[in-house]
Amino acid sequence: MRILAGDIGGTKTVLALYERSPTGEYATLARGLYPSAHYASLEAVLGDFLGERAAALDAASFALAGPVADGMCTTTNLPWLVSANVLSAELHTKVELLNDFHAVALGVPELAPSDLRVLQEGRAESGQPFAVIGAGTGLGEAIGVPTSSGLQILPTEGGHCDFAPRSEVEIRLLRFLLQRHSRVSVERVVSGLGLLALYDFVVADGLAPDDPQTRARCKHESAGAVIGERAGSGEDPAAEQALLLFASLYGAEAGNFALKVLPKGGLYIAGGIAAKLDPRLLEGPFVASFLAKGRMSKILETIRVAVVHNPDVGLLGARAHAALH
Repeated sequence: MRILAGDIGGTKTVLALYERSPTGEYATLARGLYPSAHYASLEAVLGDFLGERAAALDAASFALAGPVADGMCTTTNLPWLVSANVLSAELHTKVELLNDFHAVALGVPELAPSDLRVLQEGRAESGQPFAVIGAGTGLGEAIGVPTSSGLQILPTEGGHCDFAPRSEVEIRLLRFLLQRHSRVSVERVVSGLGLLALYDFVVADGLAPDDPQTRARCKHESAGAVIGERAGSGEDPAAEQALLLFASLYGAEAGNFALKVLPKGGLYIAGGIAAKLDPRLLEGPFVASFLAKGRMSKILETIRVAVVHNPDVGLLGARAHAALH
């Protein structure tokens, strides 16, 4: 069985061609990474990837950063309209589209133990629901429910729930953000763009001085990456404060999500940011905020929490989706 899988984001598109054996093992026949913004459509990326390669396909599945409905997706951070029917005609096979965090949740069972870094051992019970949360460009959340007919994914828009401050500093943060937005969601603070907003707040609130070098670089580079790098170097106290606050807010939202789901199968932290965070931030303020739920802390102590370090988890989920459909 020959499968084409893709993970399409606003920054990059990853495509891979697999051969699946009768025993369920995969061999990678080809793989490519493309800057999404350089292309006018997914069809154009596929043209470059497939080229003259013989690619008679049995199935194809693409994970997209955007809402998927009726086989259509308008990508969130790209001017692309993706149609399963159009792609099916181009590729001469059935094509499935799914939201990127739907794919991440499907990819979790595909991970090896070495792909995970456990923050809290807890207990991960087989056959029980699990939860996935991940900060990147935005904040994604999804739930996986094992059933007798296979793994069912419940996608959510939990990242757009209201931001709930827990301290005087966070109340001031909410007031600061309400000057910019009519409503403040969790994604406004727990995401790559949220990290820049936190940096702005730290400076405006007088918690640390602005750094001209950080500010200049943020205009031309990924702000989240710059702030993370500058915090790690110890050269920018405002970046350090922003990252510390980010880790605490991230952990608090992960704890909120865990209370709503009670994921006895485990809570998985995906997305590009967590894998790059200083382990001390994850083991310190992240876990502390995750557990800081008053009478409910004892429940959260029983949940296994792990960071996903395999950047291909969404691609693996798209592959698994194609194999089933």
